[in-house]
Amino acid sequence: MKKLALLGGEPLFTQERAPKDLFKWPILTQEDIDAATEVIVNNKFSGTDITIQFQDEFAEWQGRKYALAFTNGTMSLTAAMFAIGLSEGDEIICPTKTYWASISQAAYFGAKVVFCNIKDNLNMDPDDLERCITPKTKAIMVVHYFGYPCDMDKIMKIANRHNLYVVEDVSHAQGSLYKGKKVGNFGHIAAMSMMSQKAFAAGEMGMLITDDRKLYERAIAFGHYERNNEKFIEESEELKDYFHIALGGVKGRVNQLCAALGRGQLKYYDERCTEIRRAMNYFYDCLEGLPGIKPHRIDESDGSHMGGYYSPQLLYFPEELGGLSSSRFAAAVTAELNGAGGCRAGANYCLHTHKYFKTFDPRHSTTKKDYIADDTTLDVSLKKECISVPWFKNLNKEWIDRYVQVYKKVVENYQELLEEDLNKNKIEGIWYGSDYDKKQ
Repeated sequence: MKKLALLGGEPLFTQERAPKDLFKWPILTQEDIDAATEVIVNNKFSGTDITIQFQDEFAEWQGRKYALAFTNGTMSLTAAMFAIGLSEGDEIICPTKTYWASISQAAYFGAKVVFCNIKDNLNMDPDDLERCITPKTKAIMVVHYFGYPCDMDKIMKIANRHNLYVVEDVSHAQGSLYKGKKVGNFGHIAAMSMMSQKAFAAGEMGMLITDDRKLYERAIAFGHYERNNEKFIEESEELKDYFHIALGGVKGRVNQLCAALGRGQLKYYDERCTEIRRAMNYFYDCLEGLPGIKPHRIDESDGSHMGGYYSPQLLYFPEELGGLSSSRFAAAVTAELNGAGGCRAGANYCLHTHKYFKTFDPRHSTTKKDYIADDTTLDVSLKKECISVPWFKNLNKEWIDRYVQVYKKVVENYQELLEEDLNKNKIEGIWYGSDYDKKQ
């Protein structure tokens, strides 16, 4: 066996670099450049004509009646909370392992967040939902984490039994299918990010989708004042008296440069995602069966799939590699790549551990702030471990095979890494440069 580069051996990657199209994203063509140039030259940033076109096209693609574009995913999720009437005294359930923008804004409506356990696939555990439900529960925030579709059959059954709203956060999962149906089409309303690093990348943008006219009208009223909404708001008995003022006190509509880019991305999104899935499944097939790592992907035999495979991962099981920490494993992979990429350990930290949900009061209330329900029954092993892998955009087997060899080399030589592994047998879960979990 060759010595690992992290320990002074020769790295598998030398000076040669993978072709740019193996990773370049988003894919921009002259068609995209021309559409963006038209917005710039004609100063159409603040209009709505292009945005309306994109909304209509996206709604048709998604299979929902209404789509509404926002400045970013956080704003679209906030509008969704406003739309369902989330308010003081309400509770909303959310998986604890997700990006903060899935749920942090609930505090601005005076609602409590109740955190739900997750499964090994990193998604909400439907079997834990009943524990989280109280007479104050208003909604469930479902997050299709890393593009993996949640178990929507079980979740919707529970939600319907308790008469709860379901909001889907599709930021990681545009185009993902659950049993042949696009995620975002199960709940009462859905919202998502379309920022530049997502699978559906349209600059900096968010989108809200629903079939419910009332929820759509309320989402418009939240931050789309006057433009793109007059024909809806003035017909609404609930909202017509408030026309001309954004009820959320914010300006949330997207600028049209992003809408123009979104139209171009939508046109080719499905075929590009099909190629991504071919590449990622080939890579995962090559790693299947190795100890310590397992592809984070859904069984596609029932018509499910993972859209554009945003931020692809390997589930990590340190007990199969002598307790080797995920951070040490990731460092060894990065060393083998020798500048041709990197490997990260962990995922978003568990939100129920963060003091924001325990002590911070964004509303400056005069009464005691209590936005989080009891979390003492949450499993401390929620920091399910994973490590990142390359996000291949096309099926270049020659180059994918080279990356496969990197992960195989580290697995086959893991015992060499154990001696100086300071984090051995410690649960890990750090991303975004944060050491928050280590301080707890």
